[in-house]
Amino acid sequence: MSAPDGSPVGAERSIGQLFASATTEMSALVHDEIALAKAQLKRDVKRGAAGGGAFAAAGAVLIFSLPMLSFALAYGIHTWSNWNLAVCFLLSFAANVLVAGLLALIGVVFAKKAKKGKGPQKVAASMKESAGVLQKAKPHPRRPHSADGAVEAVARSSS
Repeated sequence: MSAPDGSPVGAERSIGQLFASATTEMSALVHDEIALAKAQLKRDVKRGAAGGGAFAAAGAVLIFSLPMLSFALAYGIHTWSNWNLAVCFLLSFAANVLVAGLLALIGVVFAKKAKKGKGPQKVAASMKESAGVLQKAKPHPRRPHSADGAVEAVARSSS
C-alpha cells in the first residue's frame, strides 16, 4: 500500500512531501464539495422548474378549457337538471376554477420543496466544518528513528 503521493506507507516523508500531500488532498476535497454543491443546486432548480411548470399548466388549463368546458358543462347541467341556463354556466365556471386551483396547489407544493432545498447551505457548512477540523489538527508525535524501520512502520500503521 502507498500514500497518495506514491511513497510507501510507513516510510519517513519530509515536511514538504507531507505538505504537498495535504495540499493535494485538501484541493480534492474542495473540488468534491463544489461538485456536490452543483449537484444539489441542480436538483433544487429542477424542483423549482417543476413548480413553475405546474403553475403554467394551471394557467393553460384555465385559459384554454374555459370556452369549451364551460359551454359543454353548462349545457350538460341544463339538460340534466332543467335549471336556469345562467346558473348552469356559473357552475361550469366554478368547476374550471376548482381544477385550476388544484393545479396551482400542486405548483405551491413543488415550489416549497424547491425553497426548502438547502443544498448549497449544507455544503458550505460541511466545508466550514472540514476547515475547522483541519485548523485544530495537531501533528502526531514522532517516535525516535530506530535501526529496525520495518517494526516501527508496522507499529505506526496499526495505531
